[in-house]
Amino acid sequence: MTGFVVHFLICNLFISFIVIILLITKRIFKNSLSARIQYNLWFLFLGLLAVPFIPLRLISVSQIFSFLEILKNFSTSHTETVIETSSNGNLIEAANWMNDFTLSVSIKAPSRIGIILAGIWIIGIFIMLIVLIKKSLHLRILKNSALPLQNLEIRRLYNNCLDEMNIKNSISIYSTAFLKSPIIMGFFKPCIYLPIHLISDYNTTDLRYMLLHELQHYKHKDILAGYIMNLAGMFYWFNPFVWYALKEMSSDREIACDTAVLNMLEETSYEDYGNTLINFAEKLSLFPFISKISGNMKQINRRIINIASYEKPSFEKKLKSIFLFGIITIVFLSLTPILSSYATDRNHYQWTFESKNISIMDFSRFFHGYEGSFVLYNLENNTWNIYNMEYATLRTSPNSTYKIYNALFGLEEGVITPENSIIAWDKTNYPIEAWNTDQNLDSAMQSSVNWYFQSIDKQLGKSVVKHYIQKIGYGNENMHADSSYWMQSSLKISPIEQVELLKKLFTNGLDFTPHNIDTVKNSIHILSTEHGDFYGKTGTGQVNEKNVNGWFVGCIKNNDNTYFFSTNIQSSDNATGSKASEISLSILSDMNIWK
Repeated sequence: MTGFVVHFLICNLFISFIVIILLITKRIFKNSLSARIQYNLWFLFLGLLAVPFIPLRLISVSQIFSFLEILKNFSTSHTETVIETSSNGNLIEAANWMNDFTLSVSIKAPSRIGIILAGIWIIGIFIMLIVLIKKSLHLRILKNSALPLQNLEIRRLYNNCLDEMNIKNSISIYSTAFLKSPIIMGFFKPCIYLPIHLISDYNTTDLRYMLLHELQHYKHKDILAGYIMNLAGMFYWFNPFVWYALKEMSSDREIACDTAVLNMLEETSYEDYGNTLINFAEKLSLFPFISKISGNMKQINRRIINIASYEKPSFEKKLKSIFLFGIITIVFLSLTPILSSYATDRNHYQWTFESKNISIMDFSRFFHGYEGSFVLYNLENNTWNIYNMEYATLRTSPNSTYKIYNALFGLEEGVITPENSIIAWDKTNYPIEAWNTDQNLDSAMQSSVNWYFQSIDKQLGKSVVKHYIQKIGYGNENMHADSSYWMQSSLKISPIEQVELLKKLFTNGLDFTPHNIDTVKNSIHILSTEHGDFYGKTGTGQVNEKNVNGWFVGCIKNNDNTYFFSTNIQSSDNATGSKASEISLSILSDMNIWK
């Protein structure tokens, strides 16, 4: 919760900037956009306000169509396969050589500042909710005090207005002593309320204009817009830019309705409509879920100016207005990733599905009790087999699987060499006995010795490591934490990215020294049989003594093909690299890739 609030506050900086951009855009294109289009622009803004609360990753339109294309080739395997231990016995025995050692990291409770900010935000929402409930109770009093309109002449005028606007639904009309100007309220059962003083001493022309204005609110669903605006104000109660934007939206809504009424009138009637507006001007109503003809004086001035300068738009202006609205809409849609919690945190790999031969597999029976994914790439056929696309693109800490590339960086810079990769133990007593001795690359990779690879990092320097991470495009490329940045910390990578990097590593697509690449490959070589060579590396993320993140990534090279795979599992506990390797071996056997 506190993490979301911090992200939400950051989003508000972008939202405030967007308000400024929108106001500038409206001013620049004021004469090119119709009043209705200017009002509709605010709905794009309301849509952006909802983005930080959407619990789903936002993807591009092209990705949606590409994913739909993938689903056409959806393939599943529902036959249960019992894997005999003996079928993978040699591999499992060899895999034990790749020890799944790890150390627990501590993740602290949310900071006190985060908790305070979350509390203040929630309290503010609660207060705003109380205010809205209080105003709604006033609204109920008004509705209970109102009586059905009895004046037959006004009812006849009202029915004519309904016919004039081609409204077929029945909209009740009432009279009340608690208003000074007409209003319409109620979304599911909209009703118009007329002040009693208008009924006792009414002017037919003025009343017709007022009724047409309120019916325009009904026709354009402005009552629903009022609810949405109040909801936005409740969640963004602390942002003055949002409040100003909502105020401007309210003003533009009235101007849009004025324009809609003017479109129905002759040009000679424009002045009369303006005079009606002036006569019934008053302060804003206390009620939040209503639309009415009058407003505050600043709003009235804008509306009068609009009426005085109004000209019915030509076809060319309408076309230009629609075109500009489309362009602005595209720009706004492009801003959504900035406000999306997933996109901002870069927690998902924005993988493009285009030009890829992908089969979506059902391997759920192998993942019992775990969330996660399995990704396999067939080099010869250039095909992908993926279980659980959502998790296949989800970035998570690589843990010890990152050591593959950490070793490559050290070899490339000469910190270690293929001929001499020994780093002396500094006599620190570690809880894992295998770590308490001098290590070379093979032994360090076998026992997953953290201090060995942290020593390589220290000798390389942070800037050099950062350079190499960016060079190979390792996940989110974020190593802003301490020396354990790859252990349940800032650096994150998805299973698909793991496979893509392994492919580049084994085909030298990373542009490193071939001898260094061979040295790294040899350090993760697990087994050679008549089936071919098996390479792999486990990784386990342990948080507060709980194993929450398990990896097994690797490559299979046989006589006629090469396969790259990645398995990631996540759980509240017992999600280890060893378990990920068991799942991987079962799936690979099920697919007849390795026996």
